[in-house]
Formats: sequence, C-alpha cells, structure tokens
Amino acid sequence: MTYATVMVSLALDQPNEARLQVAGELAERFEAAIVGVAAAQFAPPLYFTDGTEAQALIDEGEASVKRRLAELEAQFRAATKARGGHVEWRSAMDFPARFVLAQARCADIVVSGGQSPAFSDAFSLASPKDLVLQAGRPLLVVPDRVNWLDLRNVLVAWKDTPEARRAVAAALPMLRKARDVSIVEIPEQDDDRSAVMAGVIDVAAWLGRHGVTATARVSEAARDESSAAHLEKVAGDVGAGLIVAGAYGHSRFRELILGGVTQYLVTQTARSVLLSH
Repeated sequence: MTYATVMVSLALDQPNEARLQVAGELAERFEAAIVGVAAAQFAPPLYFTDGTEAQALIDEGEASVKRRLAELEAQFRAATKARGGHVEWRSAMDFPARFVLAQARCADIVVSGGQSPAFSDAFSLASPKDLVLQAGRPLLVVPDRVNWLDLRNVLVAWKDTPEARRAVAAALPMLRKARDVSIVEIPEQDDDRSAVMAGVIDVAAWLGRHGVTATARVSEAARDESSAAHLEKVAGDVGAGLIVAGAYGHSRFRELILGGVTQYLVTQTARSVLLSH
C-alpha cells in the first residue's frame, strides 16, 4: 500500500502554510500526485435587506469569495511549483465540507488544518470533524504551528475498535518510514489489563509482518486524569511528531457533550494526527 494521490483542503479563514508544507512533503515522499481543494459560500448578514440593495450585497459578497478562492489557488500553486509530479487545483462556490467530501473520492489521504475550540464558520471552513466522519479516507490533521512532516517518532493511540484498526492500516505507508513506532493503549478502569496488553502485542506483531518494528505498552491514567490528558503526556514522553488514532470510537454526541480523545486530537496544536473513522 502507498499514497498515490494526496489531497490538501485549504481554508479561507485559517493559515494554510502548515498543511501545504506537510501535504507537499507527503506527496514527495511517496511520489504522489497532489490535489488542492477549497470552497466557500457567501454568508448573508443576519440582518438582511431586499430588492436592488440586497442583490448588490450578494454580488459583492460572492465576488469577494471568488477573489479569495483565486488567492488560495495562487498560494497552492506557489507551494507546489517545485514539487514535480501531477498537481491539480479544484475549487467551487459551495459549502466547504460538502465540496471537499465529494472530491475526496480521488485521493488516498486528505490533509487539513486543525480546528479552533471556538465556533467555526461552515460557510468558509471544512471542519476536520466532518471530514473524518464522512470522507471514507484517512485524514491527516496538521496544526498551524507544525512546519514539517515529522516521522521520527510515531505514536499509535490504540483502542481495539474498528476505527483504530482502519487508522493503523491507513497509516502503514508512513509507519514504514518512521524511525520509532510506539503502540500505546490507555485502558478503561474496568478493562482486563492482561487482555489489553495481549491486544497491543497482537498489533505490534501485525505491524512487524508489514515491515514495521514497534514497541507495545499499556499506560495507566491516574484516577482523576482524562484519557486525552494522559495521551498528551504519553505523546510528549515518546517525542511523537505524529499520532495515529481512530476517530469517534464513542458516539459523536457523547464526545461533543462530554469531550473526548477525538476532540483533543483535532484541537491540539503540537503535532500532526492521522485519523480514520
């Protein structure tokens, strides 16, 4: 397995330099095509008008969006002009998530930015939460402060769920290029520790048969420590430049209300994260 086409989703209202840099490096490492995508819709103001004045406002707003999309295309082409290989740009006046999800059919992996904990505008931003749930492709989330694809130390945040299994399989090309791979599971309070360790060892053995040497461990969170907080500690301990994890192993409703690991992974700012649902 390899990545033959890398897609990078650009946003109107966020910096795009980090995701462009990482997507370009990913395409170079795997000699892959790179496709840039962006979309936005004009959002009428809350207190709207009508008639000729309304049409003028809509025309001005849509022209502004088109100018911004043209600027994003120019930024994408400038970032990829020296990459070599197939380079393609796709954009539209559309809701960003809907457009990116439709285009993802042509890609092996989608690269996006992280998400601010604050409310984000669905008219100008394809949320990584929507992309990972619906794209049918692995999503590489690149925070704005990340400036390269760091595969020296990769942390697989394991939980024996279909989402985690798909994430590890999707990450295989990158895991093969990593220097060190750690597979860590943080058990729930009522989990059988020996069964958890046996599962992590199974994953390490499976990776070994795919040419990836990995260490396996179980890491206990303190009683008053959340899984997300403990995962951050483990990632720091191993010096992870990339975390691989399943997304929304619990229901999205539960994560939205109570918080959870997926919420932490798409909003943290220290390292890239490969997610799959």
